Amino acid sequence: MSSTPRVLIALLAALAATAVASSSVLAATTKKARPAAGAKATAAAKKNAVPAKKTAAKQVAGKRSRQAAQPRRVAPLPPVVIPMVDAHAVATDAGRVARDFDRWLDGIETSNDVSGLAAAIVKDDQVLLERGIGFADVNTRERVSGDTAFRLASLSKAFAATLTGILVERNLLHWDTRAADLLPAFTLNDGDGAQRLTVRDILSHRVGLPHNTYDNLLEQDEPYPLLVNRLAEVPLTCPVGNCYGYQNIAFSLVGDMTYAATGDFYYHQVEKRIFHPLGMRTATYGREALEGSKSWARPHHRGGTNGWTPFAPKENYYHVAPAAGVNASIRDMEQWLIAQMGGRPDVLSPRLLETLHSPLVETEREKRSSPWRRGRVLDAQYALGWRVYDYAGTTLVFHAGAVQGYRAIIAFLPKYRFGAVMMWNCESAVPMGLMPMLLDRYLGLPEVNWAGIDHGDGTELSGGTD
Repeated sequence: MSSTPRVLIALLAALAATAVASSSVLAATTKKARPAAGAKATAAAKKNAVPAKKTAAKQVAGKRSRQAAQPRRVAPLPPVVIPMVDAHAVATDAGRVARDFDRWLDGIETSNDVSGLAAAIVKDDQVLLERGIGFADVNTRERVSGDTAFRLASLSKAFAATLTGILVERNLLHWDTRAADLLPAFTLNDGDGAQRLTVRDILSHRVGLPHNTYDNLLEQDEPYPLLVNRLAEVPLTCPVGNCYGYQNIAFSLVGDMTYAATGDFYYHQVEKRIFHPLGMRTATYGREALEGSKSWARPHHRGGTNGWTPFAPKENYYHVAPAAGVNASIRDMEQWLIAQMGGRPDVLSPRLLETLHSPLVETEREKRSSPWRRGRVLDAQYALGWRVYDYAGTTLVFHAGAVQGYRAIIAFLPKYRFGAVMMWNCESAVPMGLMPMLLDRYLGLPEVNWAGIDHGDGTELSGGTD
């Protein structure tokens, strides 16, 4: 390589590092400002005391009004120069990229940054890397293997969208099927809007509700049917179908619609039409099935003599199976990734995949939600159960998931049929930064240490964590 490209790469990496450092300073400044704002909010709350028992609608509206009354003045982020993919720089040897990633995992394992993790890299229907590090259970010293089941959390949403697409192909549902036609008792605060709500709106988070409506009550083990009925109490933030608001409760209406359309339980349909045809032998739904797996990853938190302590998985998000109910091993997820990249047209047709991965609604704040997104993502949208990013000039199909004690991430580049998936059984943020590092290495972009690890391959990378 000539000296000029090296200088250019170093310059771009430095610019990315400067942006990351600036965002860190901004975060610290914002953090310092919060106590004053909190004190004002406390004083206002005492002055304007209200009865403890509010309706859910008043709680939601009250929270928005307080936020509107106390706008925070935040300095704008410095401009970030996002590099663009050069087709000539894309790796011709994906196997070498996978080996580099394998060395990064060595660093993660040595540092004890996670209790346990499973990862896979796929290129053109071939599994280039399958690896488990750490423990499924620190107490028993059971190691993570290719067949160890993890909770997928919100990676489950793509299964819901894919099943719906299969049912559409079989004329059992339509993308424009209205929820009210199959679920006559369902309504929203806007009755006319509820009549217009379609399965496509649900799967792309265009219900019109505030972000994560009632997730807090779900985490307190409020029953799903009760929460669905209470959606009618919540004022909409926009007309149905007009804006993005990420949901778990409302998203899971697709399970009820599946039952109404097929007469079969949602999870049975996923098993029959996706798990079994793709050979996902250890994939299941629910806590009981997870704990009944031959090998399963216990959730862990920091502490104990080994640095991590296992605890019992919580049931709550299993109550919204379409949104967060799937358990699967890394070996299962390799087959899922191959199918989503077009390698199993006998199960997932090209037309279906095109529909699933076509953007439907802007998700603007996703471009700013982490350092690596600010440094790489030019555009962010939501499709059907998938996020779709313009990653430095090329399309990236992506999703992440999180429930207590588990994290998961999946991403692939449709143009290059290159992708990866990772799952880990703790709440460490370190592995999240490995995905953009892998993508940068494959695409030949200036490299930034988004995960903040010492990966020991001799490459100097700028700092930054996700």
